[in-house]
Amino acid sequence: MRDTASDGLKIAVVGGFGAGKTTLVGSISEIRPLSTEETMTRAGLGIDDPAGVSTKSRTTVAFDFGRITLDEERVLYVFGAPGQERFWFLWERLFSGTLGAVVLVDTRRIADSWYAIDRLEHLGLPFVVARNNFGPPQHTLDELRDALALPPSVPLIDCDARSRRSAKHVLITLVGHLLARSAAGQPGEGPR
Repeated sequence: MRDTASDGLKIAVVGGFGAGKTTLVGSISEIRPLSTEETMTRAGLGIDDPAGVSTKSRTTVAFDFGRITLDEERVLYVFGAPGQERFWFLWERLFSGTLGAVVLVDTRRIADSWYAIDRLEHLGLPFVVARNNFGPPQHTLDELRDALALPPSVPLIDCDARSRRSAKHVLITLVGHLLARSAAGQPGEGPR
């Protein structure tokens, strides 16, 4: 980090197992991202559900970390959370000091997104939802909004987590959402 940077801002990327969180953090980070991915072993059989992501061979066991320099004074820290249920206990600590979050959705496993959305709503932490396209979308964004029971106030956008440009668009959408909430007198009420 530059010697002049004095303000660190933090966002979290959450979502289900195999949704692309590690990929998104890696594509947006200006530094080589810190990743706690490990090879999936037989020990996870019966615990982690690989349905729909059967080609996945590695998984995050703590968190991913990336950084983006915004200007001479500010840097943005991007934390990717593990998606498996057995690691959800880490999320509460990860949300501490977070300005907002991105919920990354894999439409092959929509139900995996409900816990992330529920936790963020419960904590009052502002978030956007990004549909990570692993192929041509099978459903419209309106259909996905209905499936996730998202209110119209929550931005829902498409993304390709592998693309830096697309990941940047997701973060810009989150920042725009945070600014709009602030202007409307609805700052984030998440954990501090």
